[in-house]
Amino acid sequence: MSSSERVRLIDCTEVEHADAILAILNDAIVHSTALYDYVPRPPEAMKGWFAVKRTHGFPVVGAVDAKGQLAGFASYGTFRAFPAYKYTVEHSVYVHKDHRGQGLGQRLIEELIRRARAADLHALVGCIDASNAASIALHKRLGFTHSGTFPQVGFKFGQWLDAAFYQLLLETPAAPIDG
Repeated sequence: MSSSERVRLIDCTEVEHADAILAILNDAIVHSTALYDYVPRPPEAMKGWFAVKRTHGFPVVGAVDAKGQLAGFASYGTFRAFPAYKYTVEHSVYVHKDHRGQGLGQRLIEELIRRARAADLHALVGCIDASNAASIALHKRLGFTHSGTFPQVGFKFGQWLDAAFYQLLLETPAAPIDG
């Protein structure tokens, strides 16, 4: 049984998982270009983050190990705040540094795709640092296509960063409507 199979997927809650999510996010901020932030987020930032997810009905899916520890999480949110984008979301997935390379990212994104279909969404968009070969390969394996790269739109760790966009189009909704 692989490490990925030993975890179970759950719906994260603010009370139970905010601290673990924050730790994973802050590790990504400090040690990677997965987030184009400079400064770790304070604990109170999670209140607003979870409030937005609840208000819009956006999922926060977690992967917990046999000990109940959060090994990774994924979510999606508003792509752009204009009504015509209502069928499009931007997703993110983060895996704890001790659990990377075990297939958790794939399981988490697959669950987001399932939930996006159930929510009658049409497009999932991921913004990935163009140097993140592992995340790009994962998205390609799951059927995402490269939709464009914005060169040198970020600056972190003393270098310019390129933001690559990957998109997955779903067959949903069956009957989209304006307005």
